[in-house]
Amino acid sequence: MPALRRDPGETMQDVGQAQYILAGDAAGSILATHEPLSFWGGVDPATGRIIDVHHPLHGQSVTGRMLVMPSSRGSCTGSGVLLDLVLGGRGPSALIFRDPEDVLTLGALVAARMFDRVLPVLRVSSRIFDALTGVAEARIIDNRLEAEGLRLAIEAPLTATLDLSPADRTMLAGDAGMAAQQSMQIICAMAASQGAERLIDVSQGHIDGCIYASPANLTFALKMAELGGRVRITTTMNAISVDRQNWRAQGVATDFGIPAQQLADAYVSMGCRPSFTCAPYLLDSAPAADEVIAWSESNAVIYANTVLGARTAKHPDFLDLCIALTGRAPHSGVYLDSARKAQRVIDVHLPEGIDDGFWPLVGYLAGQRAPDRIPLLRGLAPGKPSRDDLKALCAAFGTTSASPMLHIEGVTPEAATAAAPDADHLTITRDDLRAAWGHLNGGPAAVELVAIGSPHASLQECRALADGLSDRRQHPGTRVIVTAGREVIQQADAEGLLTRLRASGVQVIPDICWCSIREPVFPPETQTVLTNSGKYAHYGPGLSGRSVRLGSLSDCITAALTGQAAPRLPDWLD
Repeated sequence: MPALRRDPGETMQDVGQAQYILAGDAAGSILATHEPLSFWGGVDPATGRIIDVHHPLHGQSVTGRMLVMPSSRGSCTGSGVLLDLVLGGRGPSALIFRDPEDVLTLGALVAARMFDRVLPVLRVSSRIFDALTGVAEARIIDNRLEAEGLRLAIEAPLTATLDLSPADRTMLAGDAGMAAQQSMQIICAMAASQGAERLIDVSQGHIDGCIYASPANLTFALKMAELGGRVRITTTMNAISVDRQNWRAQGVATDFGIPAQQLADAYVSMGCRPSFTCAPYLLDSAPAADEVIAWSESNAVIYANTVLGARTAKHPDFLDLCIALTGRAPHSGVYLDSARKAQRVIDVHLPEGIDDGFWPLVGYLAGQRAPDRIPLLRGLAPGKPSRDDLKALCAAFGTTSASPMLHIEGVTPEAATAAAPDADHLTITRDDLRAAWGHLNGGPAAVELVAIGSPHASLQECRALADGLSDRRQHPGTRVIVTAGREVIQQADAEGLLTRLRASGVQVIPDICWCSIREPVFPPETQTVLTNSGKYAHYGPGLSGRSVRLGSLSDCITAALTGQAAPRLPDWLD
């Protein structure tokens, strides 16, 4: 391992730096990757095995390994998956990051502070990171990182003197209740790791931790409810893991349905609004430009910052509730003007004659091109993306990038002044688009399931689907399922769209989203799924064990009527 060997006279500090985010001892074999990983949708909480079929570590196990990667990416629910792994003895022995990371760090923080289970988290320099990717084993002991004979000092965790308000101090002292105290302790610890100097007021929250990704989500929520937790701000809820009113009739097993419903009920009991949608920007409570909010759920965060011009960090599960219980968030990240600048400019080839299938594809590629920074996309304005197009783009971007936002020149509100002076430049070409389309379109042409609504379908999407089907019955061997929020379903019902969709055989389900659907709601006989969601095209194979293909809404309608996916590139790429 040449990169770790010291030259004569070189000191430990010269070799590089390692710093605790959360202190502790650990040892194990190294599991290293240069590509970030989402623990939710990427790691099976029951086994610790990596299930993201698109990740280079697919099939490996994180259990007992020292996981070395640049940062995490994707879903905010990764914190819950990590907590469950730790509590069940299936977690990694340590997490070592090169870049700032919040989602898994928060899961480790909750494990230590609320459950006395220590998982060391380190941040290392680029040189040490590169060296560790070639090491078989390492250990963390006595404030040292040791590998192949090198002993590297680990600096103490960051500490910060937060400028707390009198109300903050009251909560921190426990005078506002135990739940608020526990929440404020976690918020202050995260603020220190992020380098924040103070906390700020937020006007509303959105809870992502209500998804039953693992038993740890329920354990956390019940504990906070038992401590007297009560939200202090208007707080909406993400999609949950069951149709709350109908899961028994749908045949969902009670050992999953009961805890999934208990989890939703726990958050409602703490004062959260039972909106049950992963698209809170479609609600009447959607924030205005420059409104300071605290949302979780990756696509919602990216859409709020990018399209609405609101301000929210990408808050991990569990921290979302802590902020809702206190009304306070660390003043860091994209709450700051300087942190909202684009550090990468990406010029995109815009083919002629695009349809809505283009937007999730370019979002997916943009995330790959900017996995760790905010990009500015140029060249897309002539395509005149709709709000649904931007919804699809933001969701796909959040699947492959850790960034909480992006900018689109001529489209999004902050784009005109977004590029930082030192921003670098990349491109997305027609060949890149073709390659990505092929990457997300493996599997047979025969389609047994059409999946619409990841994120939740809008009223406009329901209308377009009904118009496209035009009262024709779906193919007898193909199911069509739409997931949508309760408010959208009510609007669709009032407009007569539900009657039209059901007449064509379409099933419209509230509360849950594709990323949490399980059998038997997910039809067990399915072999191949077609979706118009770049997000589900990425996560679906690992979550469902089926082939998942990406297409436009028109492609989905054709497949619904014929049972076949188009076996070629779309016209605008061919």
